[in-house]
Formats: sequence, structure tokens, C-alpha cells
Amino acid sequence: MIQYLFNRSIHPRISMLFISLIAIPMIIGIWAQCKVSSTYKKYSQTQSRSRISGKETAEIMLRQSGVYGIEIVPQKGTLCDHYDPTQKRLVLSDSNFYGSSLAAIGIAAHEAGHAIQDKVGYSALNLRMSLIPITNSACKILPFVIFGGFLFHMTGLIYLGILIYLILTVFQLVTLPVEFDASARAKNSIMELGIIDRSEYSGVKKTLDAAALTYVAAFIAALGNLLYLVGIARDR
Repeated sequence: MIQYLFNRSIHPRISMLFISLIAIPMIIGIWAQCKVSSTYKKYSQTQSRSRISGKETAEIMLRQSGVYGIEIVPQKGTLCDHYDPTQKRLVLSDSNFYGSSLAAIGIAAHEAGHAIQDKVGYSALNLRMSLIPITNSACKILPFVIFGGFLFHMTGLIYLGILIYLILTVFQLVTLPVEFDASARAKNSIMELGIIDRSEYSGVKKTLDAAALTYVAAFIAALGNLLYLVGIARDR
């Protein structure tokens, strides 16, 4: 449908752009989400030998890194885990907060990695935080741009769409090193601190690597939309 948002007469080259830049990234995104769900389900049912909970994992990592004053709280839901630098709050879904599975330990350690990034002033995290206000504004405007182009054939909106997707692409690009670095800190710390043993490392790694795929997929999708709209603009 998106290929008709700005012009109902689509050049064959644009149709190929739609397939390569929109449809394929969409399939990759669906695959990434399925990969995360299946991997998380598997390792959330695999208990660690240490029986250390996700909350305790985060506490140990933060303490060993000299990070204090972080509130660690549970939240109802699945995979709603995140770290909020503005509130100094580390949020874990109930199953990861109380649970001691390999998935719970890995995700809790990952979020603790973000808190450590905040403490040491990790530049990519700071840049990502500075981009959040403009990114949120772009996300709010995007539906009006899409429906304006589709319902009222306001073709001039394509350039605003390009600007919005440029913002989203930059944001997703900056997000990648932030997430990869947090996972690297998590993997290293839980081994060094003895939270898991070597035989359990694979489960934690697969959980974190699967989660990372979603960020890669989000970047590919944003870039694909950006390049697609640029292609349409060039053919006008």
C-alpha cells in the first residue's frame, strides 16, 4: 500500500524499489521478532545453576562497576525491560526481575550495561539521548504525512517524509553501538563475576544476540523507507 501514498502511477523501477527496500526489510523484521520470541522462550525456561535472579544480577554488576543510586524495579509484561537514564531507573519485566533463568540473567545484565554506560558517560548513549526528543516528534508527525499523501494526494509531503525517515535512520544507527556495547558488557561481566559458568554462556549469548537482531532490523527498515522515498522523489 505504501507505494501508492504519494502517486498512484508507479514506475516499474519504483515497484522494484518497493520490493527490495520495503518488503524485504519487513520480512527481516518479522523474522527477527520471531527469533527473539523463540530464543527468549527457550532460555527463559532454562534455569541457571547459580539461581541468581535478574534483579540480583543487575545489583552485582552495578556494585562491581561502582554504580550506585540506580532503582531496580519490576514491571508487568514481557520483554518490557529497559533503562531510563533520566530517572536512573532500571526496569525489568516480572519474569526477569524475579526469575533466575539464563534469559533473565542475560537481559538484566544487558540493562545494567546501559546503566554503566550512563555512569561512564558513553558517548553513543549520550548522543542517542539527545536525539530522542526530535525522534519522538518525527514519529508523531509520520502518520499525518502518510495519510495526507494517501488520502489527499499531497505529493509535496514526500520531502517531509524523507526528512522524517532520515531522522529515524540516524536514530536507529546510533542505537546499534549502544545496544551492542551493553550486550558486550553483560557477556563479559556475568562470566567474570561467576554469575553463570562457561557451559551456560551459550544460552545467554544467544538470547542477547537474538535481541540485537531487532535493532539491526529496525535500522534496515528505516533506511529502506528513506531510500524508497528518495527514489520516488528522484523519479518525479
